[in-house]
Amino acid sequence: MSDTRPIGLFDSGVGGLTVLQQVFRHMPAESTVYFGDSAHVPYGPRKPEELIGFAERILNFLISCEVKYVIFACNTNSSVSLPVVRERFALPMIGLIEPGAREAVRVSTGGRIGIIATEATIKSGAYQRALRAINPGLAVFSQAAPRLVPLVEAGRAGTREAFEVVSEYVQPFKKAGIDTLILGCTHYPFLEAEFREALGPGVKLVDPAEATTLAAREEMSRLGLLNNPGGLRVWHRYFVSGDPVSFKETARCFLGVEIPPVEQVILD
Repeated sequence: MSDTRPIGLFDSGVGGLTVLQQVFRHMPAESTVYFGDSAHVPYGPRKPEELIGFAERILNFLISCEVKYVIFACNTNSSVSLPVVRERFALPMIGLIEPGAREAVRVSTGGRIGIIATEATIKSGAYQRALRAINPGLAVFSQAAPRLVPLVEAGRAGTREAFEVVSEYVQPFKKAGIDTLILGCTHYPFLEAEFREALGPGVKLVDPAEATTLAAREEMSRLGLLNNPGGLRVWHRYFVSGDPVSFKETARCFLGVEIPPVEQVILD
């Protein structure tokens, strides 16, 4: 059996495109529907009830697009909303937290792991709990970085300003002597060069996107949801709640390729 229905992904903006790239890489036979909630970016400072409401409306929209599986391409909603909405929707779905934590533990050489993420993700304690559930003996350090998502959304990755802001945020990690840093927001991989320069070669960077995509593929295979290669034409659709022109331009800059037309959908 082959399931030709698309995979749904969503984020507060362009950050989830880092997860979408991994879907293209590891599941090239799958069609996708991507939703960027750019009218409400950034998610980090928002209250849990707001985030859960956003997630529910987006999930209902993705269900209307007949998706078969949903990847929460957003660490904030993975940590805050996913545990709640998973009980309210029958659709299979996965978040970034547990796969990201497992990958960090796998690559860590000294058990000193840092988490940099949005305020909401850090406040939720989701990564901290996931890491210590794997290994209670880990030394875990966390840092909220509210200035990074607006920088990325404004297209300022790769600038001196971005490096200076990243350098400021990683100082506590350098003092703590971490060996591994989880990039706990899907926007942050667009700042990978800044993180590497600021931290130096001795710290491994973990982007949960690949581990999550591989875990999604494994679960979809178990559930019989994968599309067989060589089937119907693969397609990809992009929706945003904010400005589609701005999203498309930022996506083109980050991905280095043109994407299909972006459609605006107002969910409020």
